[in-house]
Amino acid sequence: MILASFLSFLSELFMITLSNSSWRVLQPSFFLIGIPGLEDSQHWIALPLCVLYLLALVGNVTILFIIWIDPSLHQPMYLFLAMLSGIDLVLASSTAPKVLAVLLGHAHEIGYTVCLIQMFLIHAFSSMESGVLVAMALDRYVAICHPLHHSTILHPGTIGKIGTAVLVRGLLLLLPFPILLWRLVFCQATVIGHAYCEHMAVVKLACSDTTVNRAYGLAVALLVVGLDVLAIGISYVLILQAVLKFPGREARFKAFSTCGSHICVILVFYIPGMFSFLTHRFGNHVPHHIHVLLATLYLLVPPALNPLVYGAKTQQIHERVLRVFYRKG
Repeated sequence: MILASFLSFLSELFMITLSNSSWRVLQPSFFLIGIPGLEDSQHWIALPLCVLYLLALVGNVTILFIIWIDPSLHQPMYLFLAMLSGIDLVLASSTAPKVLAVLLGHAHEIGYTVCLIQMFLIHAFSSMESGVLVAMALDRYVAICHPLHHSTILHPGTIGKIGTAVLVRGLLLLLPFPILLWRLVFCQATVIGHAYCEHMAVVKLACSDTTVNRAYGLAVALLVVGLDVLAIGISYVLILQAVLKFPGREARFKAFSTCGSHICVILVFYIPGMFSFLTHRFGNHVPHHIHVLLATLYLLVPPALNPLVYGAKTQQIHERVLRVFYRKG
């Protein structure tokens, strides 16, 4: 009932803003600069970005394939890892092709609708990735603190519900982003000082009041990141309390090692993301090209590194990957 009411409200809001928008007939394109101030060296910058994208594609497809073909990996930890890999594929593929086209092919123009779709996918799937990291922290908590009940608490039905909740949250919270942009008036400034359609970069181009857009964007960021980081922090505090009560050093080390890959992924995802978010709103003294570079790396580095981290630190994944490629060789 609540979901139906919310969707009805969004539909009405979309129709109102669409009817009031000065772009309802003509929707001019945006012009993506790329990396401002580094135009002469953009083709060199594109090379490592291209490598990151290829690593993301190969690594995440490999993780999904390994988990899919091996029934012994159909466990909560690996099912959540499969969700993370799927999200990373969408996140990287929503960003990298256009960024590389801008930097290498000078294809700076992007249609208004395409820009909104890219913006929505980037922010929605970033929210989903954050939600999956919370689910993985919950899995580690149950596995360490309640090992005897792990399979009964996180059975496939529960995992499916968690995955659905993460998906729905990302879609519903971020759907107002493109809808609210329809109510804005864009006069002549359609040049985005970025390599892709980032929400605040587009909002700053409007010559009408953007208070609602800015407030909602800030609220979503604080809600998603704040609650998710809090949930992850509480999980690891409880894990730490439980592990310190283990009788031997070897048992404590083994318990901590099962969390190592997850902690690495958390740091890779949240630290550059928080820096990008804060500099966009408060970092007036941070050079713009530094911000654009970090914002772009934030969307490509986690998808590229996550499979490497889990492949190196998770013995089961490491062994299956070697087995598959050794067999093919």
